[in-house]
Amino acid sequence: MTPLSILELVRVTDETDPRGALDNARDLAAHAEGWGYNRVWVAEHHNMPGIASAATSIVIAHIASGTDRIRVGAGGIMLPNHAPYVIAEQFGTLERLFPGRIDLGLGRAPGTDQLTLRALRRTPESSANFPEDVLELQAFLAPAAPGQRIEAVPATGTRVPLWILGSSHFGAMLAAELGLPYSFASHFAPQLLTEALDLYRSRFKPSAQLDRPYAMVGVNIIAAETDAEAKRLATSQRMSFASIFRGERGFLQPPIEDIESYWTPREKAQVMSMLSRTIVGSPETVREGIAALVAETRADEVIVVSDIYDHAKRLRSLEIIADAAGINAARVPEAI
Repeated sequence: MTPLSILELVRVTDETDPRGALDNARDLAAHAEGWGYNRVWVAEHHNMPGIASAATSIVIAHIASGTDRIRVGAGGIMLPNHAPYVIAEQFGTLERLFPGRIDLGLGRAPGTDQLTLRALRRTPESSANFPEDVLELQAFLAPAAPGQRIEAVPATGTRVPLWILGSSHFGAMLAAELGLPYSFASHFAPQLLTEALDLYRSRFKPSAQLDRPYAMVGVNIIAAETDAEAKRLATSQRMSFASIFRGERGFLQPPIEDIESYWTPREKAQVMSMLSRTIVGSPETVREGIAALVAETRADEVIVVSDIYDHAKRLRSLEIIADAAGINAARVPEAI
């Protein structure tokens, strides 16, 4: 049975303000725990009115405080935006508050535009130091060495599990070199999925954290009682991606009956390319889609984005996905 996890986007809509989006994320995690999902991650995004997870470590604390067993973490922290020391302090604190339940996924992209990057007091060149920053962060989370004069209190010795996130060869090779688990962002950048997984597995070097490759694959899944209803619900996500190409980053919109009336042929081609790793449909369609994805990629874990406007329908989608995948609600999530 392949574990399933959730990437929670903490979506703001015309009907749900940021506080409502944060509370919905916490409610979703509580339900996901009961349905047997392995972990819930949130991602660092800045200057996006429709996403309320910019202060990622605080959002993780809010979600974790509403759950008991499920792992909660970052999918991910965009490390070039931060001093590794500060991230160690934040996630070490989370680990002290919620022991054995915190994950720290690390990305190299800024997660925002260049203007906002300057507001963060960072430069585009910061990403060049990503491998060294990962090692520095890892060292601050490890037990203190003899004579070590700077500690990231209270992170020292917490050994929060690190993941490398990516959508290219770079992340795959870095995860392999450092012996870390790897999560591929195929839910929005699927083009290099197969090549990156092959690189990761073939070059993997065992580490203190991980003795064999462990790959997680992102996929969009919109589930409903019927294929037709799922296709209607999926229009919200498709409109959101089309809006990105238009330079519009607003709130998630309610579904519409005819998506063809919304986008141009060019926008459709762009969006459907980005969303090619998407499963939309009834329980049987979802079951077949997950099985095919796992068979193709040999994924050790699948992380699901179920980007639906209405909170109750999103909960139902994730419940259908759990049932279709046959995940075991009694299983205790384990660190990787």
